[in-house]
Amino acid sequence: MTNSCRKWLGYVGVILFTIHCSLFTVSCSEDESAADEFDNWQERNDAATAEWAANSSLRKIRVYTQDESAPGSNSDYIYVEELTSGLEKGNECPISTDTACVAYRGRLIPSATYSQGFVFDQSYLGDFNPATMGTATFRVSGTRPGFATALQNMKKGERWRVYVPYAQMYGATSDTGFPAYSNMIFDIVLVDFWHPGEKRPSFKAKKIDN
Repeated sequence: MTNSCRKWLGYVGVILFTIHCSLFTVSCSEDESAADEFDNWQERNDAATAEWAANSSLRKIRVYTQDESAPGSNSDYIYVEELTSGLEKGNECPISTDTACVAYRGRLIPSATYSQGFVFDQSYLGDFNPATMGTATFRVSGTRPGFATALQNMKKGERWRVYVPYAQMYGATSDTGFPAYSNMIFDIVLVDFWHPGEKRPSFKAKKIDN
């Protein structure tokens, strides 16, 4: 092999080594960034729950699976900000065996990158728009206790922001969309609901006041 070939291969080796180091650095940087995003996550979520419990402007509702006769901790409740009142007459709310049609967006508590909280699930994109919002339909009892408790206290047409401690959602379980010990904040509109055996036509967007 000529000296020029050896020199050329040496250059290639240096370039490949540099690229490898750069990729390794980027990978480590991304891992460190993700770790920092949710550093001390359980403690931060516990602190958020304490703040919600101390906020007198939020409505406090005991989660329906809890024993009402026993003393409750902050994590035994959901905390509700009522954004709009219902447009329908009557006081009927869904029960656990009902099916509910809702528009919703779920996010985590604020973190370094996400000042409003990372959005992990939603039925619509962009800003909330009653005329175009997408919906999801499911049995009330098929949702997590915190979410189901909100639905069972809402009237048709109401829009709530619901603050749910992690104990009433996924607890110590993690998912690709969120880490373990994640409190969840939901914007929910109860579009409609119906009892077992009843049927509803396909949802058509209707005006709901902001």
